[in-house]
Amino acid sequence: MNMKGAFLIFALALIIPGIFCAGECPAKGAADNSLYAELLKRYVKDGLVDYSGLKKDEEVLDRYLMVLEEVSPEALSKESRFAFYVNAYNAWTIKLILTGYPGVESIKELGSFLRSPWKKKICRIDGDLKSLDEIEHEILRKDFNDPRVHFAINCAFRSCPPLRGEPYEGEILEAQLDDATRSFINDPEMNRLEGDTLHVSKIFDWFKEDFNDDIPRFFLPYAEGDLKKALDEGRDKIRVKYLDYDWSLNGS
Repeated sequence: MNMKGAFLIFALALIIPGIFCAGECPAKGAADNSLYAELLKRYVKDGLVDYSGLKKDEEVLDRYLMVLEEVSPEALSKESRFAFYVNAYNAWTIKLILTGYPGVESIKELGSFLRSPWKKKICRIDGDLKSLDEIEHEILRKDFNDPRVHFAINCAFRSCPPLRGEPYEGEILEAQLDDATRSFINDPEMNRLEGDTLHVSKIFDWFKEDFNDDIPRFFLPYAEGDLKKALDEGRDKIRVKYLDYDWSLNGS
């Protein structure tokens, strides 16, 4: 083969994949989240989950979990790895709920006296079995040190930050995390300011260290409208009070 022919083959090898992908191919080694995206689009609305519908499509969820199982997280970029573990946490939480659905009113019922549901080793990842707790505390919180993770993962309670209606993706991760955080902080059912008292989710109590033990300061970049104005004017005199937590299932 002459040089001209070799160059032509090389050029086609670079161009053809782009033609067939049309901008939609997942990054090399990254999870293909298309199955999960369809499920979320169909069965998640305003943060509430149609578990009855998901139960009928459980086979599709199982196929997506098999897709995740084939991914090597350590081969991903930092952003894609973060997105991978958030999606894995949320998808495996849905799977856990479906193991007891429809006879379950709270994910807490799926544990036992000796072991909480979050300690069950159910998540098949990279040839290993992990628990939801391991994904959250040993990987997401420990390795990434980003408090916005608390508004991305969903533990299936009514008082949890709502499940996003789309998968997290490394390419748009920052925007997605900011949006999830902003939406939760400005939801008056989850957080609200009354006089000098900032009533906030128990999440901010359980994970104080993740927020540098200064909740009003964490709120400031994300707060909007009257909440932002009040925090700007009197953050130093605001006291924090934690709201009761609704442990019931986040079903629609």
